[in-house]
Amino acid sequence: MIARSTSSPGENGQAVTDAARPVPEAHRELLAQIAELYYDGGQTQTQIATLLRYSRSMISRYLTEARELGIVEIRINHPVQRRLDLEAALKSAFGLTTVRVLTHTSNSYPSILRRLGGLAADVVEETVKDGDIVGITWGVSLAETVAAMRPTGRQNVWVAQMIGSLGARNPDNDGPELARKLARALGAEYKTLPAPLFVDSIQARDLFIKDRRVSEVLGMAKKMRVLLVGIGTIDLEYSSLFREAFISREQTSQLVKLGAVGDIAARHFDLDGKLLNTVLGKHTIGIEEAALRNIPVRIGIAGGAAKSAAVLGALRGKLINVLVTDEIAATAALSAG
Repeated sequence: MIARSTSSPGENGQAVTDAARPVPEAHRELLAQIAELYYDGGQTQTQIATLLRYSRSMISRYLTEARELGIVEIRINHPVQRRLDLEAALKSAFGLTTVRVLTHTSNSYPSILRRLGGLAADVVEETVKDGDIVGITWGVSLAETVAAMRPTGRQNVWVAQMIGSLGARNPDNDGPELARKLARALGAEYKTLPAPLFVDSIQARDLFIKDRRVSEVLGMAKKMRVLLVGIGTIDLEYSSLFREAFISREQTSQLVKLGAVGDIAARHFDLDGKLLNTVLGKHTIGIEEAALRNIPVRIGIAGGAAKSAAVLGALRGKLINVLVTDEIAATAALSAG
């Protein structure tokens, strides 16, 4: 079990409980100090009480409050079981530089995503070096990855949002929040992309792309060494774009007719990994194919039966060269070849 102690405030610098009550910054600092002494310093509640001149029961209540406010976050890190045989086979079959394959232990898709996120977090922590520029897109798998990361304290690292914002119902899965959280985990600076993901016309897209602030962020891809992407699917039950109402059932059907099996950075591709020339793609603000392919380390994260075809397409098209997946998608990809 890992506990993280932080004095970082919530949005707008203000902590919020379930009752949405504001908490004075000085009190937050006290809670963070107590949590750090207890979880990181290994001191007992009695020792902390003596040091800070509080009763032991008060220290216990403050530790509980710190968890309720999110000052302390506790995650259970289950032992990760990997299929080393599938990792070696995928690496050989598709020319990947790094592969992680999670052993199938649950039929629960949220549980699969949490464990994939933990596995991917280790890959990111091992991969990112001092001085790197790191790009990130959006999605649940990336949200789980960022949530599982431990503070690493890299030097001179920048994080950049590589697709426009969706204004998703769950902002934790959207690009700006993911960029911010990843930067915090890496001890990095970050840039968000001040544009929506989809616009109504090609003309509107062109205007956004020409904007200095937008072009500056997208231009960071030229010097980017690492890119984190989720691998999306056109399966309606698992498609984040559909569930977030950014594409309709009719648009999804049209994509299927064109041969789409998945998307990376909201760019749809077929089973061979060829990016499709779609109307939606022409209205999308984000990293382009050429820029994506020039990034040395492209980490794709996805698992489960619903993502199998999308994972296979991404591998065949060499859209990614690092894969974090589970044994179901891995086995399907190897069987199809």
